[in-house]
Amino acid sequence: MKETSSINSSKQTNDLVNNPPHYNMLEVEAIDIIAMSMTEDDFLAYLKGNALKYIIRYKHKGNPEQDISKAIWYLEKLKGKIKHGK
Repeated sequence: MKETSSINSSKQTNDLVNNPPHYNMLEVEAIDIIAMSMTEDDFLAYLKGNALKYIIRYKHKGNPEQDISKAIWYLEKLKGKIKHGK
């Protein structure tokens, strides 16, 4: 859900963890297109794999805090899918 206030929009644009602008260039976010292209189980595995990717590389790309935050983002997305019955 996109926020409409200018303060929130500015914050949202600069949030490279929760809402990177390069993933929102279409009407539908990239993560939603990916989910629509997969089965539920495949999408859960995708979320798990991306969380692991960010955890494994957090020391090696120059911004460990951002990579750990991104891993947490994927884990929270996975948790939400499991909590709400996929």
